[in-house]
Amino acid sequence: MKAGTNAYRGADFLKKAAGPIFTPEQFTDEHKMIAKTAKQFLEKDVHPNNSRLERQDFELVQELFHKAGELGLLAHSIPEAYGGLRLDKISKGLVGESLGPAGGYGVAHSNHTCIATLPITYFGTPEQKAYYLPKLASGEFIGAYCLTEPGAGSDALAAQTTAVLNEQGTHYLLNGTKMYITNAAFSDTFITYAKVDGKAFTAFIVEKNHPGLSLGPEEKKMGIKGSSTRPVIFEDCEVPVENVLGEVGKGHLVALNVLNLGRFNLGSACMGAAKFSLSLALGYTQERQQFGRAISAFAATKEKVASMAVRIFALESLQYRTAGYLEEALGGLYDSQDHALIAKRMMEYATECAICKVYGSETLDVVADESLQLFGGYGYIQEYKIEQIYRDSRINRIFEGTNEVNRLLIPGNALKAAAKGAFDLEAAATQAVDEMQTPEVPYIGTLARETEAVRAIRRVFLSTLGLAANSYGAAIGEQQEALLKLADLAIALYAAESAVARAQQILEEDEAKAQHKVEMAQVFIDDALLETEMIARKLIQGLAEGEELARFTQVVTAELSRLQRGGTTAAKRQVAETIYQAGQYIS
Repeated sequence: MKAGTNAYRGADFLKKAAGPIFTPEQFTDEHKMIAKTAKQFLEKDVHPNNSRLERQDFELVQELFHKAGELGLLAHSIPEAYGGLRLDKISKGLVGESLGPAGGYGVAHSNHTCIATLPITYFGTPEQKAYYLPKLASGEFIGAYCLTEPGAGSDALAAQTTAVLNEQGTHYLLNGTKMYITNAAFSDTFITYAKVDGKAFTAFIVEKNHPGLSLGPEEKKMGIKGSSTRPVIFEDCEVPVENVLGEVGKGHLVALNVLNLGRFNLGSACMGAAKFSLSLALGYTQERQQFGRAISAFAATKEKVASMAVRIFALESLQYRTAGYLEEALGGLYDSQDHALIAKRMMEYATECAICKVYGSETLDVVADESLQLFGGYGYIQEYKIEQIYRDSRINRIFEGTNEVNRLLIPGNALKAAAKGAFDLEAAATQAVDEMQTPEVPYIGTLARETEAVRAIRRVFLSTLGLAANSYGAAIGEQQEALLKLADLAIALYAAESAVARAQQILEEDEAKAQHKVEMAQVFIDDALLETEMIARKLIQGLAEGEELARFTQVVTAELSRLQRGGTTAAKRQVAETIYQAGQYIS
């Protein structure tokens, strides 16, 4: 992986331009090999058995886990000393992307390799790692993650499950119920959170044969049927004291930080599923004839295809950019026992990981929906794969923290940083308004407009964040309508900057290979400018009145509209033509 991003701190993109970022064009041979292995596993072992997975044949799921273990697909985030491959976070993302089209099995696989394994990888004792990690790497053990409860969903720390040390001091007795637990039916280990003596939120490694653990009935779900989802019930469940994970009372360091990686992982899976959905739509629209020609020849179809491809390009760009940041933060900590440092590094890119989750899940929803629309009535029939993708996609906006909760984290983190003095919000907002009122023109050169557009979106975010802070003061944390719109501006900024930075880097390295990427970045900015303006205007209408409303609206509208360009219809048609010629998403 190329160096160069280590000067970047979490959420810096909100305040200043990024330096070099990691992009897919920098994949190594090792990266390509693990991705190829995962894709072959998907095509040879998972997809041919899809009907059995949809019937919830969990014996088959376990067989697939064992096969994945043999191929090394469960071991990418486990140190070599414990039977793993010790691969980087780019490899982790590639496996997640490659298995994104795997439906329920992909969810089960991702759950196992991420939030059910990483707590032990990063927070386990050497003894815990030596016992559990080789089994999790091989598929001998399958893992689950038990956090959600009937009364504690997004508010995870409100958990009511308790843990009380027995009189002998040898075991904790856990009591409570966890809900919606992925892999429950066939898991061997359950990363479980309970409050010791009803107070100290603590992580435990619970095994399926620990006395007092039982399972509720299988949930009847809309989608992801190839994964098991059940309640896990603890009734005086006996957990050895040596199975405390991390420290008593510090379970939040495990739970909340590992979820950041889960959110990143979910973005990767959604990206893979979105690419697969688009490929199905491309194939169908080239075959389906209406009015004497393939429906791929119609301009409306091309616009849909281009819009999907461009959004996937932005997702791919921000996803692997984030992978690069995570690798720099965590790549050297596989063998560390400094849990405080690990937790700090995991939290560093919480904002970026939240964006991966939100933007990834919503991109997949858009692509699944538009792809199904292109199938027409056939898309509503189970015989066609797009029907399952549409059902499976919906859960992604809910688990790993709802998209609403993840959105609130984004501006919330920025406001907390400002409150701590980490950056001067008032000065940044004032400077942003000043720059919008005295724009620099002209911008000359390929991607110069797009680079300036990124700066403009940043100015709009900073100025409206400052306006919100001034309007609400200390009460801003309760103004969720404003916070959600601020999050949308931040997400648009990260996506736009990632897409443009990626295109600019390849343009500087190999102009001949850059044309399609440049075109997609340009089209993405065309749409992003309009979407940003609408979000900002709605936000301002809720924050300001009278002259201030008129002034802010005029400044923001002028800032963004000056960067619009003509010819957008032709530009989208060109993107669609390139995609159709390739027969699949390409970047």
